[in-house]
Amino acid sequence: MCRVLAYIGPEMPVENLLLKPENSLINQTLDPERHPQLQLAGWGFGIWSEHLLKTDEPLLYHRPMAAFYDDNVAGIVPSLQASTLLAHVRAADYNSAAVLADENCHPFSYQGTPGMIAQNGDLPHWKLLQRELLPHCKDEFLKQMRGTTDTEFLYVLLLSLLEDDSDDGVQRGFEEMLKLIVKAMDSLELPSLTKLKMALVAPNRIIGVNVGTGHQGETDPAGDWRELRKSGPGTDDFALSMLLEPMYLLVGRNFEDDETTYDFEDCTEEEATSVILASEPLTDNDAWLDLDFGDIVFLEKKGTSITRTVRTLSV
Repeated sequence: MCRVLAYIGPEMPVENLLLKPENSLINQTLDPERHPQLQLAGWGFGIWSEHLLKTDEPLLYHRPMAAFYDDNVAGIVPSLQASTLLAHVRAADYNSAAVLADENCHPFSYQGTPGMIAQNGDLPHWKLLQRELLPHCKDEFLKQMRGTTDTEFLYVLLLSLLEDDSDDGVQRGFEEMLKLIVKAMDSLELPSLTKLKMALVAPNRIIGVNVGTGHQGETDPAGDWRELRKSGPGTDDFALSMLLEPMYLLVGRNFEDDETTYDFEDCTEEEATSVILASEPLTDNDAWLDLDFGDIVFLEKKGTSITRTVRTLSV
């Protein structure tokens, strides 16, 4: 499946997050450790930095090709640094139905919105489910939709449901979105495994969501993802294991001092100044925290400190 990486903390070279580490997001496209599918359908990132001329807008980069073949990387990425980053590499089925275009590369960011979004997941039958979901979408966001992906449509739906961008407001938005998806699947008799592992990112803020439905459209699928994974690619159990697997957090400080790994200086969580949210652990150390299935995490940089709040979604 796809890969997601988000970062907030002190300004640091973007290449230290995307290129230099052995298990960097770029290297994962060529040598994935946890999942069998290569990420050949494009990639992209968005950053905020105090060194950009437009500090209140994200700088967005998209390329519809395998990240390790992108000949622009060496000339662009080493010149950038960021205090907030969201990056994504896109997986797609190996057939002619996959549309490779800039417009289909994450992250997505619209004018007048609280942040950009990327996800590791999919919403099967989403084009048919639009029959039920489009009435809940606002024109101001539908008009900005340019691509043909389920993620961008979900971004439109989520933005349309947000009452505000407070933690409570965003949580209610995600809860309502999943309820509407389940209702649409039921109305159209299209139950399916839906995996929504999302990162919604704004300056100095990351909201991570690990949610979805099981094969019958249930919101509380059960199982040990590690045991299910043993069934192997192509099985229903393997797909369920991908749904139930956690997302991962690394909280610490002085990430910016380490160019070749995602390690950090040991500290208590109260002393942490940086955090990474990723679709898989990027190092072998045991400091990674799980964002379990069904949970939402709110990460924010306030002053020099990182706050972390985890809640269970009510769906």
